[in-house]
Amino acid sequence: MSSSTYPRRAVLAGLATVALPGLAFGKTPAALEPLQILTSRGPVSFQVEIAADDAARARGLMHRKSLAPDRGMLFDFHTPRPVSFWMRNTYISLDMIFIRADGRILSIARNTTPLSDEGVPSGGPVRAVLELVGGRAAEIGALPGDRVRHRIFPNG
Repeated sequence: MSSSTYPRRAVLAGLATVALPGLAFGKTPAALEPLQILTSRGPVSFQVEIAADDAARARGLMHRKSLAPDRGMLFDFHTPRPVSFWMRNTYISLDMIFIRADGRILSIARNTTPLSDEGVPSGGPVRAVLELVGGRAAEIGALPGDRVRHRIFPNG
């Protein structure tokens, strides 16, 4: 190996480790999308990962040790249906915001219990569920009836 080849490879490997940490463990970095909740206090913006297929919805936020207050995960079921979530292998408390097809919040399960197998039902048909760090829905004043803006809803 020539001396000019080794430094170039080392630099490229170093850049990949810094820029794409998820790839080092065989994971694809999650793309983030903008989402807003329009509360009576005003709009609140988040960056969310999308769980739009069975595998991503099953994995959800399992095994995560933290979640930033401006981040979340949006579970898209594509067609409205009653759903129920659990917290198996989820180490942080979450707020689960159940969202109807028109983008309005149907219900909110606040401060769910980490590692619980108890079902958390939507209370009716929903298009999507937004998971935020536990307590965040109360902090921003989110309530049933508030509107969620995202590309999957008609108002997005």
